[in-house]
Amino acid sequence: MNLNLKLIATLPFYLLLASCSNDAKTAQTHPDSQSETSAQHSTDVLRIAAAANLAGVLPAVIDAYETSDTQTSNNQKPKIEVTYASSGKLFAQINSGAPYDIFLSADQDFPAKYAQQQANAKVTVQKPFTYTRGQLALYSSNHGLSALKTVDKASLQQLFITQPSETKTAIKITLANPELAPYGASAKAFLQQQGLYDTLSDKKVLIQAENIGQAFQYTHTATTDYGFVALSQLISAKVADSKYIILQLESYPAILQDGIVIRNSAQATDFSHYLQSETAQKLFAEAGYLPVGSTTSATSLSK
Repeated sequence: MNLNLKLIATLPFYLLLASCSNDAKTAQTHPDSQSETSAQHSTDVLRIAAAANLAGVLPAVIDAYETSDTQTSNNQKPKIEVTYASSGKLFAQINSGAPYDIFLSADQDFPAKYAQQQANAKVTVQKPFTYTRGQLALYSSNHGLSALKTVDKASLQQLFITQPSETKTAIKITLANPELAPYGASAKAFLQQQGLYDTLSDKKVLIQAENIGQAFQYTHTATTDYGFVALSQLISAKVADSKYIILQLESYPAILQDGIVIRNSAQATDFSHYLQSETAQKLFAEAGYLPVGSTTSATSLSK
């Protein structure tokens, strides 16, 4: 009788213990496979921090990688998870300990800074690698740009200052934050080269977006009248040619995009090599980028 009472008294405790055990197992289980543990999950997932401009092309590169016959260290390709944001924001996250395996920046500076930081801390990392070159375009979803034959100081003066003044129309021009987004830094440098940045800034017509993705969104939805965006975004969104004009390559600092392996692993190294492969470079070119080492515009490549 006493034994039965003891069993009854301790039954809730064992039920609670079993419940906690089941909850712990559930928390450790990979959502795609009930047999994987959290330890397996951490090694089978490749986490990429990618500049916002890559949102239109990186999924295609990943799909090609996953279906390729490229040999990995264990003959099994990892599941790939991507976080898109401005390069500066991702760099800050990485410095704060975010668990990324690869950092794909929209410039060369942030990967170089990371490599230098690790060198100062006596930590060995792989060298940054260049995986593509981006292109800038001037875009408007509610104004046709087909009449704009060239993009120089005279034509931009007419478009951004003279014409709005004559029609008494207020305009807004967006570019990505130059402090965080390399495409924004190049757009700012372009306007400075044309001698227009200070004038437009004083007129308070320049709207800074957090990253190139947001700059495209502002322009595409006509929240702003004009925007300096990535050519790849226009191609991905199938924007009509009459709505944008590609800036001449020599009119702004080259947007060379570098990546770096953050956590040394076979999977990260395999994928970093694939990004530089002929197959991946072809996908980048089709998406509006320039193959590594090229000085020819995407329009010339397509002819």
